[in-house]
Amino acid sequence: MMIISESINIPENEIELSAIRSQGKGGQNVNKVATAIHLRFNVVLSSLSEEIKHDILNLKDKRITSEGIIVIKAQKYRTQEKNKEEALKRLEELIRKALIKQKPRKKTKPTAAAKLKRIDEKCKRSEIKKTRKQVDY
Repeated sequence: MMIISESINIPENEIELSAIRSQGKGGQNVNKVATAIHLRFNVVLSSLSEEIKHDILNLKDKRITSEGIIVIKAQKYRTQEKNKEEALKRLEELIRKALIKQKPRKKTKPTAAAKLKRIDEKCKRSEIKKTRKQVDY
């Protein structure tokens, strides 16, 4: 059981973990030992509430496929166990990120004083540029 918050839990049978060979340098072990972890979590078929599923699927994240599956590859460490912990931690962070609600932006108008100040600065700038022009005698 993966605990995200007091009200959100993900059963372990919904998270698919598979060991694969890591990329990059590794010496003699690189071709023999599968230390990297591929985590797959199907958001659509999960036991999460519809609201949370919607929030997760609306995230702009390249790890979420068009079918609603979160795919995380962890290969930072040399051991399978540490990479498994890393992948689960990244999944938890992704779900927590989806739970944060953005405050709606309040539309504001510039004050009358701010409008006057902007126009005055434009006039001053215009005068400066006019003085740079070539004088015709």
